[in-house]
Amino acid sequence: MHCWPRYLLWLLIALLGLGNMLTACGQKGPLYLPEPEMQQQEEQKQPESAIQ
Repeated sequence: MHCWPRYLLWLLIALLGLGNMLTACGQKGPLYLPEPEMQQQEEQKQPESAIQ
């Protein structure tokens, strides 16, 4: 006996998984947290008007 809600559930799971994989392809950026010293140096380089 075929249970169409079960097939619909598997199709939905597959589509959501595929959609998540495809949207994650173009993400860029550092994969680590920068050292605290580097963050402090970058904050000091910015003018005070840009911080506020």
